[in-house]
Amino acid sequence: MSDRENENNNLRDNEKESLSSGGTSRRSFISKLAVAGAGLSLAPLIGSAAEKEAERVSIAPIEVNSVTLMVNGQKRTLNLDSRATLLDTLREKLLLTGTKKGCDQGQCGACTVLVNGRRVNSCLTLAALCENAEVTTVEGLAKGDTLHPMQEAFIKHDAFQCGYCTPGQICSAVGLIKEGHAKTDAEIRESMSGNICRCGAYQNILGAIKEVQQVNA
Repeated sequence: MSDRENENNNLRDNEKESLSSGGTSRRSFISKLAVAGAGLSLAPLIGSAAEKEAERVSIAPIEVNSVTLMVNGQKRTLNLDSRATLLDTLREKLLLTGTKKGCDQGQCGACTVLVNGRRVNSCLTLAALCENAEVTTVEGLAKGDTLHPMQEAFIKHDAFQCGYCTPGQICSAVGLIKEGHAKTDAEIRESMSGNICRCGAYQNILGAIKEVQQVNA
């Protein structure tokens, strides 16, 4: 018997011994490896099919309603997703992009508009809840080419830097004057605390508001 035949016999004996002792033979190991590889290759396909099925089941049909708004003095009737916010409606449907989207969580005040004269965060307000309401954005404050007194005061007092928060600041300031509650510097700051200016123009904003307040007193 040749050395090659002896080596082969020894390998077979070792394999038999491994099987009898509960171990894994090379043949068994290779078979298991092939099965595992096939399972891994099919996993993405199975996962993708499951995800698509979950998507199909969970997506509810979009409910569209006719909503009539009075925006800056104009009657506008729109077909809107019942979940649409006033902010997205103003910016995306009516193209009134003066109202800014900041945090989209009602914390920065960049989206402030007036609804029936009261300050609201339009990012948290459903458009459907404003049916037939008077909505005023920064675009609706001026009368033709004549700026609103608050707009003029902001320019005079240099009450902005980058300008991103300015539309919300101005609308909020106009609402504050109409409310008539804030008289002192501290009260004005408190009433405007929902409008964040990341450039830090707070003192100038205060000066602009006080000037308009004194004229209206």
